Amino acid sequence: MKPVTLYQFELCPYCHKVKAGMDLKGIPYEKIEVNPISKKELPPLPPGSAKKVPVIRFDGELVEDSTAILKFLDGKVAGKVKFVPEDPILREKTELVEQWVDDDLTYALPTVIYGTMDEAMKAAQVTARSSNFGFFQNLMVRAGGSLIMYQVSKRILKKRDQTDGHAWVQKELDKFENWLGTQKFVCGEEPTMGDVAVHGALKCIEEFPAFGEAMARPKLKAWYDRMQQLRDQNRA
Repeated sequence: MKPVTLYQFELCPYCHKVKAGMDLKGIPYEKIEVNPISKKELPPLPPGSAKKVPVIRFDGELVEDSTAILKFLDGKVAGKVKFVPEDPILREKTELVEQWVDDDLTYALPTVIYGTMDEAMKAAQVTARSSNFGFFQNLMVRAGGSLIMYQVSKRILKKRDQTDGHAWVQKELDKFENWLGTQKFVCGEEPTMGDVAVHGALKCIEEFPAFGEAMARPKLKAWYDRMQQLRDQNRA
């Protein structure tokens, strides 16, 4: 199978969601790191496009948005995992979890990975190291990025009527563990789109102390390890 081209930012949870999905499907892919400021690496997109990552090129066809990409790949590649179950009840559940990731979890996580100035400084260093910046942009991010990230964290907390990012994240992870229950995955014995989205979001913060806090939850860690094992086994 010809590799899929993924246009991404390394610290984008939605990009990690797509990578998790492609690993589980056994789809080979190559990454193109997009400069988050100029975005000059993005291919020409249709008028009205959001011009955001992730974007994939699959056999010449461009697809935007992480949810649309997963559903597109589910229809194109049978693979070992089906993201969207046939059963309408299970389909509704996995889509609910996936939407929760996009609407809530991905907003809560930044408040704990750069919620303090020390955390924000580390996040700025990781961003500068992993992103496709030029020399001077890299220096600017390392010098001033931490303050911007810290301010972003505070704005998110205020907008979402939250005061403690860590307490917020723990509350959101409680929701996921409740959905998981005693099952291996959200919908039972096999992972679906909800699992893919959560694993991608958490994979994105592996370098930060918040990841260790999440993995201190035994049920969540057991689920995360199962997902990682499947990704490693199926990866093209």
